[in-house]
Amino acid sequence: MNQSRVIVEICTASIESVRAASNGGADRIELCSALQLGGLSPSQALIQSALEFNGLQTFVLIRPREGDFTYSRAEFELMLREIELAKTNGAHGIVTGMLLIDGTVDTCRMKALIDASRPLSVTFHRAFDLTPDPDAALKAIISLGCDRVLTSGQALNVEVGLEMLTHLVNIAGNEISILAGGGVSSKIAFQLYKARIREFHLSASALIPGRMKLKNNTVKLGKNNISENLMLQTNEELVHDFVQNIKQIECNESD
Repeated sequence: MNQSRVIVEICTASIESVRAASNGGADRIELCSALQLGGLSPSQALIQSALEFNGLQTFVLIRPREGDFTYSRAEFELMLREIELAKTNGAHGIVTGMLLIDGTVDTCRMKALIDASRPLSVTFHRAFDLTPDPDAALKAIISLGCDRVLTSGQALNVEVGLEMLTHLVNIAGNEISILAGGGVSSKIAFQLYKARIREFHLSASALIPGRMKLKNNTVKLGKNNISENLMLQTNEELVHDFVQNIKQIECNESD
C-alpha cells in the first residue's frame, strides 16, 4: 500500500496534546490514554472532545488494559464495545491488535475486531513487535485486510530496527502500509524515508510542570517514575519541527 505523500501521526493522550498536534501541523492523531503505559483505550468524552476540536483524522486505540496482548473473553467483548462506541462518536480509524499465547497473531478474533471496525481504517499496533516470526505475522495481518501495521522493526526503537523496517517494507509491497513508530524523530527521519517509510508515528511529547503551585513530593499516586508535579504532553514545537523536516525531505527527494 505505497502512497505518494508522507503522513505524520501524533499519539495523543489528552485534549491539550490533541490541540498541540493540530496546531503543529500533524496529518492524523492516534487517540489514547495512559501514554506512560504504552497507551490504553481513551474515554468516550476524550474521543468526542478530540473530534469536536480538530479537523484531523482521528484513529482511536482499542487496548483495554496494560500488559500483553492475549486477552480474555471478557476483555475481547469489551474491545468490541469500545470499537462500536468509537465508530458512533465519529472516529476515522481503529488501532488494535491481538496475539495468541505463543505470540502469533490471533487471526480469528482479529477478524472479528476488523469486521466490527469497518468501514473505518484499521491499524495493527505494536503488538506486532512481540511476535516471534515477523514475516509470518505481517503476512497474516495482510490476509486479514489491515490497512497498516505500526512497528519499530521489533526493536527498542526505529533506529535500531531500521534494517527490519526495510525488510518489512519490501514484504509489504503495495498490500499494506508500514507505519514506523518508537523513537521516531528528525534525527532518523531521512533514513526512514530512504527505507520507503511514508507514515510516521510519534508522540512528540515532553514533560512539563503541572499547574499547581503546591508541590508535595512525599505522596506518590502511581507506580510510574513520573512525578505528579509533571505532565507528559505533546509539544507543538516538536510536532511542527518534525512535520517541516519530513515534508522538506519529501520535497527534496521528489525533485
